[in-house]
Amino acid sequence: MALTATIFKANLQISDLDRPYYGEHQLTLARHPSETDERMMARLLAFALHADERLNFTRGLCADDEPDLWRKSLTGEIELWIDVGLPDERRVRKACNRAAQVCLYLYGGRAAGLWWQRNAEKLQRFDNLSVIEFPEEASRGLASLVQRSMQLQCTVQDGEIWLNCGDKSLSVSPLVRNQRKLSG
Repeated sequence: MALTATIFKANLQISDLDRPYYGEHQLTLARHPSETDERMMARLLAFALHADERLNFTRGLCADDEPDLWRKSLTGEIELWIDVGLPDERRVRKACNRAAQVCLYLYGGRAAGLWWQRNAEKLQRFDNLSVIEFPEEASRGLASLVQRSMQLQCTVQDGEIWLNCGDKSLSVSPLVRNQRKLSG
């Protein structure tokens, strides 16, 4: 018997002073049976950092040719490709060739650092790629916020992220491994 996805609901209020962006999103997240709470919440945080009316969760782990999130133009071109985890370098290269901008969010502590050491030289040549790492303590903290129905407030200022969920709060200081170059 095949396992099915577990459904989570999130009311996400975002105050991103860096962009600036202010909005509220009613989200439904499907957690694949093989996905951890930590990974699902990293996807949710990636959404918060790029929130936009056209940003959508994809089939994710169920589809090899889709990222975790993407934003497409009105003509169907991929403007933003967001992956979470430690993907194969070939997958990142393919994403950089398909999308105008690619953001990769690493998590997993030491494994994320080792992944970056192995792949940094090959990936730094892509001028449309940003690689950001969520520190191990922060990604574990994200997992502790999980509830089937979540009320989350996310504030972003000067690259720092604060998340509140009920009586729990979490501060995240992402480590920027590679920042895409802005043209013009």
